[in-house]
Amino acid sequence: MSEKQSKHNLILSAFAILSMLVPASLQAGAVLNPAGSAANSLAGNDDGSTGAVNLGFTVNFFGANTSTVFVNNNGNVTFTSALSQFTPNGLATGVGQPIIAPYFADVDTRVGNLVTYGTGTVNGFGAFIVEWPAVGYFFEHTNKLDTFELILMNRADTGAGNFDIEFNYNVMQWETGDASGGFNGLGGVSAAVGYSNGVSGAGNVFFQLPGSLVNGALIDGGVNALVTHSLNSSTPGRYDFQVRGGTVVPSVPEPATFAFLGLGLAGMGLARRFRARR
Repeated sequence: MSEKQSKHNLILSAFAILSMLVPASLQAGAVLNPAGSAANSLAGNDDGSTGAVNLGFTVNFFGANTSTVFVNNNGNVTFTSALSQFTPNGLATGVGQPIIAPYFADVDTRVGNLVTYGTGTVNGFGAFIVEWPAVGYFFEHTNKLDTFELILMNRADTGAGNFDIEFNYNVMQWETGDASGGFNGLGGVSAAVGYSNGVSGAGNVFFQLPGSLVNGALIDGGVNALVTHSLNSSTPGRYDFQVRGGTVVPSVPEPATFAFLGLGLAGMGLARRFRARR
């Protein structure tokens, strides 16, 4: 029996008497569901990943030049190998490889909806899209659901390997799986949103949205709720980043809300805003 399963068994009796069931909201959000994004699905799993899948174009992310990524069930993609880590405490310390995480948390798709991915076109650019459509959390819970999306857009028109990153969110009701100290999808080590070059120690360059790892902050109704805030976009629930020359261009945060928390970002120049989109 795995350590993760053992942790679950210790609190199984508590969940057996839990009655706080929250239905999925019907509120609108920023997720696009573009054509082609559901062409492939990752079989229902806990902590699983795809093999290397083709982006349809080449990206340069912190010097990692690649045309493939690994889609990880737990709310992220990585660039050199699959990642089974389920507790989202690795962006600031490095996970050993570059990572982009729209919602790094313990997604469990053994029941309910599956993670889907594929290629398509967004804003006229070739794109690779990953969808987490109303997914539940460990251990096989679907009483609370999260819907979020990652889009990587080919921007080779601005230079070889250049691309844009977009995080989109609709309903976000849970933040933590049972094995990360959560109870009923809340508390414990909560979800993290951002990216990292994966390097440990002083060489780590990372970014986390404010509210990452903070109980209750990113979910609907939270102080940093993903569905009601934005970054480099006028659409609530949308967060845009430009990657140019392998480096993420610094962003202009929402007033009094968002700030870069990554190391090694000082001196990278003034931020450039994205043009208004969609």
